Amino acid sequence: MKKILVCEDEEAIRDFVVINLQRSGYTTVDVGSGEEALRVFEEQRDFDVAVLDIMMPGIDGFAVCKQLRERSDTLGIIMLTAKTQEMDKVRGLMLGADDYVTKPFSPSELVARVDAVYRRVSMSSSAREDNRPILSGCFVLSPKSRTLTKNGEPVDLTQVEYQIMEYFIKNKNVALERSRILEHIWGDSYNGDVKIVDVNIRRLRMKIEDEPSKPVYIQTIWGYGYKWQEPV
Repeated sequence: MKKILVCEDEEAIRDFVVINLQRSGYTTVDVGSGEEALRVFEEQRDFDVAVLDIMMPGIDGFAVCKQLRERSDTLGIIMLTAKTQEMDKVRGLMLGADDYVTKPFSPSELVARVDAVYRRVSMSSSAREDNRPILSGCFVLSPKSRTLTKNGEPVDLTQVEYQIMEYFIKNKNVALERSRILEHIWGDSYNGDVKIVDVNIRRLRMKIEDEPSKPVYIQTIWGYGYKWQEPV
């Protein structure tokens, strides 16, 4: 069952989102506040994706995103932002969101974004043919459990972060263009800003680098992209 939690306090927008997701084959549960979203998630727990508006009275979308991410590292999270809320997009991604959709948006854009996140969630829960661990210095990536350890200690990753790490480690010491990373992780139909790559890299560095401000493993190739430097 493709189940989506929709949290939006404006009824007209909420109905618009729900109708279009249902037409695309999703089962939806819609709520009008952050408090309701957290309560429903605790009660049901079987959601694949959550679509969260940022600006809501009471508990806002940021707080809901943070709490949902703390409770699940596999849930797909999409934030609904206003066009002028540039920093809100970055903040949402740093809190664990997988993507954002800028208002106003078309039904096709919304469904495409949800489809892309849902595919990642489905991939993470499906069995892999090759479950052998992938080694890179002090890092061990496990395709079977979709987890990462550093020096034997687990690193808490979202599914997007795991996919980026997998892509890097499978392309050790190779300079990867930002647009290539975007296409590989978010899909070739993704029409969002490439800066989503930069924000996720920043978040990933905070989790795996000894000094995130002086990255050793994920190196920046200025004007091009990033490279995974194989640890010695």
